[in-house]
Amino acid sequence: MSIFDAIMFPADNRPPHVVSLVTSAALPFSASAEPYRCGRMPHPELFMDYIADQLGAQAWQFHLIEALDGMLQKLPKPYIIFYPVVSRDGMPFPVNKAVREIQGYNFAEAGAWKGDLVVAKYTDTEYSTMIDTSMADFPIIKNYLSTHQVFL
Repeated sequence: MSIFDAIMFPADNRPPHVVSLVTSAALPFSASAEPYRCGRMPHPELFMDYIADQLGAQAWQFHLIEALDGMLQKLPKPYIIFYPVVSRDGMPFPVNKAVREIQGYNFAEAGAWKGDLVVAKYTDTEYSTMIDTSMADFPIIKNYLSTHQVFL
């Protein structure tokens, strides 16, 4: 088991903060998707309230942050946002208040980020190794979230 620092954006009124994202060895058949290319299976579900228990990676999805608006090149160290999609009681997840506040006038209910978000970072665009994320990464992630919505 390996642990990497990640930034959590809680859905409730708590501020974003650093958490210790646990990873385990990934199954060989899943190595083509970005979160698993590094040979590690992240477990963001440990930080997601109301997520379906016992489903593991089937209860969440991911979204890549490879560039910010206006960039001509990809970020040299991309980020990945993990977000919940299956709740334990079948009810929808609450709108993420931290992201809603970041988006301000750009907020749209139809594409709102819901539930607790966990953001991790990789060393390169091949997603070969996960590395620690710190609050120094927060401005980049905030910039991205301020202009991007999630569409399921």
